[in-house]
Amino acid sequence: MAGSTFGTIFKITTWGESHGKALGVVIDGCPAGLPLNEADIQRYLNRRKPGTSNITTPRKEDDEVEILSGVFEGRTTGTPISLMVKNTSQISKDYSEIASYYRPGHADYTFDQKYGFRDYRGGGRSSGRETIGRVAAGAVACKILEQLGVQVTAYTRSIGNVSINPENFDRNAILNTVTAMPDYEADKAAVAFLENARKSSDSVGGCMECMVEGVPAGIGEPVFEKLDANLAKAIMSIGAVKAVEIGDGTAVSSRLGSKNNDSFRIKDSSIVKQTNHAGGILGGISDGDTIIVRAHVKPTPSIFQTQQTVNKSMEEIDIQIKGRHDPIIVPRAVVVMECMTALTVLDAMLVNTSSTMDGLERFYK
Repeated sequence: MAGSTFGTIFKITTWGESHGKALGVVIDGCPAGLPLNEADIQRYLNRRKPGTSNITTPRKEDDEVEILSGVFEGRTTGTPISLMVKNTSQISKDYSEIASYYRPGHADYTFDQKYGFRDYRGGGRSSGRETIGRVAAGAVACKILEQLGVQVTAYTRSIGNVSINPENFDRNAILNTVTAMPDYEADKAAVAFLENARKSSDSVGGCMECMVEGVPAGIGEPVFEKLDANLAKAIMSIGAVKAVEIGDGTAVSSRLGSKNNDSFRIKDSSIVKQTNHAGGILGGISDGDTIIVRAHVKPTPSIFQTQQTVNKSMEEIDIQIKGRHDPIIVPRAVVVMECMTALTVLDAMLVNTSSTMDGLERFYK
């Protein structure tokens, strides 16, 4: 299978399936000397693991990470870092029926068309559990970025028709609400909205947002390797994400240029912008302002209502999906977005070290 590797210098390859023995990631290109242990990675994995609230799948997994290589005496060695999380709570029999038919909204049909064969247990490689590797690698990227003065923060912006109020923004609430919303009032309303959907055996979509603070101006490449283009690819690669916006996103299409342009000015002897409609990126290169990325996530396709589909015998049938599923994907996907953003920004910053002769001379002289 192609397409499981991401990055140019800080490169990751994820592996494993939902109901296999384990999942994980191999990180290549991590600088030597970074203090790193399992706890650094575990706190990120805990944010995405199942069974943590009544709005996540009841599947219970500890998702405990093991560092298999690339770390010695608490520091990275510069060699490939292999991280593994074992599966411990598979109930594969819940999925035995779907071997013969295609679930609406899932990748069953497309996997069969591409490979002629698929691991139907929990979606196999297309399962949300594939993101374990992304989060584990992203945790390492976030730690490097923190040492460089860059902070990556993702959160739930909306669930169904319930949106956060920017005036109530509380960064601490992201980790203290079951919805990952930075607004306690919106969290309560969203939980009530989800409960109504659950009673109807339905699921809900939503929107995630990520802020990247502290990125210096000049990061990213023009043309095909634009920072915003690579962020869009990274976020769109997360399962269930159907649209990505940078800055004000789709709102700019109905504006006049005079209202959309971000004016420059001088503040404390530095160039800054008066507004940030561009979301911190101009011409594919960071402008020094906060980078804003937004992702729209579809409702969980596994719902417990009767649905119409077809089977491999070319018959139209009615099905009712079994198993353990999230009524909404967004709260657990927030940390995945945070980590994919961190991986993209860190990789761009590493690539940027060779962009000028001055930079090379400072490093080697």
